[in-house]
Amino acid sequence: MRRGSTSEQGRGIVSLPSKVEGRAVVSRLTGAFLRAILMVAVIIMPSLMVPGTNSDTAQIVALLALCAGALTLFEYASTYPGLVEFRDAPPFNRIRFFSLFAMLFCLSIVARGQTNPTTATEFVTVIGTLIGQAIDFPYSPVRLIVLMLPEGASNADIAALRTAAGMTYLISLLSLVIFVVALRTSRWPAKGSAFNVWVNLPTFDPTAGGDVVTRLERDARFNIALGFLLPFLTPAVIQAASSLFGSVSVANDQTMIWTITAWAFLPSSLFMRGIAMGRVATMISTERQKNTRTSKEDALVAV
Repeated sequence: MRRGSTSEQGRGIVSLPSKVEGRAVVSRLTGAFLRAILMVAVIIMPSLMVPGTNSDTAQIVALLALCAGALTLFEYASTYPGLVEFRDAPPFNRIRFFSLFAMLFCLSIVARGQTNPTTATEFVTVIGTLIGQAIDFPYSPVRLIVLMLPEGASNADIAALRTAAGMTYLISLLSLVIFVVALRTSRWPAKGSAFNVWVNLPTFDPTAGGDVVTRLERDARFNIALGFLLPFLTPAVIQAASSLFGSVSVANDQTMIWTITAWAFLPSSLFMRGIAMGRVATMISTERQKNTRTSKEDALVAV
């Protein structure tokens, strides 16, 4: 048997585990490369779709896109975790990515329609206007973001900011609903396989002190609370800082697109992170109770 196996290795015959491991490596590298390309495409999308982007802005966007693409490539191609959370627990990052894509795409369409109107841009603008007017009620996040504009702002600027804020805020709410539905309809994050806390929560140190479940629940509540308050706090902070940095302007389309996207995307991401960490805490607590019950049953059988 040894001679046969030696001769097979000499003829270049690879064992089945080696083939499976090689396919897994190729699949991981291919997925990492594809994710990096998609990340670069999403970041440069507004500068490509919106006309009138100057060369300096295009260069800065290209540099940021390359950095984000390189980070994504290294994170998903590496075996060990880095900064990206829930890397091996889809669809957490997929929902966040499509939410970011939808926000940037819709705002780019609206901004493009101001100079190059088409049927598609007018349709998206009308839908965004209706959404913005529906959500623009007293003390709503959209009303607060509109109040950031200076007193002399034109009606066109107010309408443009209301449309952008209403559209992105609705997309963020829809992404939260989709994520919650995905949690309810599947066994996320485990889905029948082992869940590695270290790989999926690389910034969370389970050995830092205290019970892991308690710390996860505390972090979950903090992220949910911050995600709820951030859309209300951000306009107030920006308006308070307007005396130092100047008033908010929507004249630059790129600035408006990225500012409104960050205003809506960051709170929804914090909300999703809080919900996900709470789900992980519940999963760990359930496994502990199951193990304790099994240990008691084994002890009774031994007696």
